[in-house]
Amino acid sequence: MGQKKHKPEEIVAKLRQVDVLRSQGRPVAEAIRTISVTAFTYYRWRKEFGGLKSDQVKRLKDLEKENERLRKAVLDLTLEKLILKEAAFGKLVSPARRRRCIDHTVRMFGVSERLACRVLGQHRSTQRKAPKGRADDAALTANIIELATRYGRHGYRRIAALLRDAGWLVNVKRVERIWRQEGLKVPTRQPKKGRLWLNDGSCVRLRPEHPNHVWSYDFVEGRTHNGRKFRMLNLIDEFTRECLAIRIDRKLKSTDVIDVLSDLFILRSVPGHIRSDNGPEFIAKAVRDWITAVGARTAFIEPGSPWENGYCESFNSKLRDELLNGEIFYSLAEARIVIEGWRQHYNTRRPHSSLGYRPPAPAAVPWPAAPPQPASPATSDVADKPTMH
Repeated sequence: MGQKKHKPEEIVAKLRQVDVLRSQGRPVAEAIRTISVTAFTYYRWRKEFGGLKSDQVKRLKDLEKENERLRKAVLDLTLEKLILKEAAFGKLVSPARRRRCIDHTVRMFGVSERLACRVLGQHRSTQRKAPKGRADDAALTANIIELATRYGRHGYRRIAALLRDAGWLVNVKRVERIWRQEGLKVPTRQPKKGRLWLNDGSCVRLRPEHPNHVWSYDFVEGRTHNGRKFRMLNLIDEFTRECLAIRIDRKLKSTDVIDVLSDLFILRSVPGHIRSDNGPEFIAKAVRDWITAVGARTAFIEPGSPWENGYCESFNSKLRDELLNGEIFYSLAEARIVIEGWRQHYNTRRPHSSLGYRPPAPAAVPWPAAPPQPASPATSDVADKPTMH
């Protein structure tokens, strides 16, 4: 049978009993035998509780409990600080990142999952129930990677528009999640723009109001593989954003500008205004007189202010970013064929953000229009969306 464990109050009472017997003249050994303990235990009790009364022992017990609680609180705060410093350096935005961080914390510090979730602000149900994803995530991811490989300079919004055209019922947020998960292209920073002076030829004062209201044109330079330059005359309709023509040659003069404009005026009628910069090919007297003679008006931007011809400059940047920077042309004929193919794709297939992610000049559909159907493998850029049962 084990030895009885005395409470502090009982120990103080037995010590007081010995003191009373000793005051009566009883020997110490005899007084100790009356409390049924050994001399060693008596002197140990006397060293620990000697001189204390019952109420003082109770108060001491409460102080020890408070000290233990404060010590534990300090240890917990120190541990939480270590966890936050080691495992949560920076922002933990997504639940998946918090889930990985909590697993790392549990392994490194040996703490419970409950404590790690409380410190890092993760709900335990979120930690334990990992997302399974959708059944068609693999097929959608493959199509996104295929389109991103084909159109290397498109962002996830334009890829989402292409997926919807191919028959996928998908929103931009889901495409963005997969886009970031696969580590695809990050959009480039937009350069700062200068002040826009509101002169008569600027794109703020003279805004297009309908098709064939304002056309704009500009020159872009490129090079073939041997380093020789060639020039491109780009002409767009500012209202529809359609690229009307791209004339390519080693040299382009004012007569070439008149030649391109005359063909387009015959096919599409004469526009109200033609906007351009102050290049010698555009301000030539022969060009101005010819445009005025056919019933159109010229709008020249301020010298050194290309942002005033914003529609055409935007098109030029897309042409260079999506085609010229990634192609090598071995001849002028090859450049004409490839660039013309890109122009047709730009007008009829490529989604345009300012047009609600629709192409500037989509292919005509019969009237009444048939309801949209999922794209078939023969006509789609990507695989069909899998059927869910």
